[in-house]
Amino acid sequence: MGETTPSRRQHLRSQLLQVIATVNSLAALSAMLDPDRMATMMGQFLVGVNGYSQFYATHVGVRLAIAGLALLAARRGDQPILGDLAALFILAQPLGRIVASFAIGLPQGLLFVVSGIEVLAGLALLLLRPRGKPLLP
Repeated sequence: MGETTPSRRQHLRSQLLQVIATVNSLAALSAMLDPDRMATMMGQFLVGVNGYSQFYATHVGVRLAIAGLALLAARRGDQPILGDLAALFILAQPLGRIVASFAIGLPQGLLFVVSGIEVLAGLALLLLRPRGKPLLP
């Protein structure tokens, strides 16, 4: 398998960012339309105004922010730091679950699968970063 050309890498990264934007937008929409069902799927129980407010903050607000950042990064391939930031936000979620696993164990079922997808997507974004532009100065 040969080396991927810079334009090919940029195109693949842009497509992945667009998929990430779409998936996060749809997840946010699902959370808005049926928060109780989504919370139950994630093992959460929504109680009172604060419970719903926090759910909307993380499952709607943060997901829409990631979607917006990913979409911006897909369109601004000349600024790879935007895609890097999207990758870090995506990777922060499974990292938090790993930290929690020391106290309560790894996530189970659908959330375990989602965590794996997040790790793969975040790492793929970093691996598709344009060569010759270091992540850190």
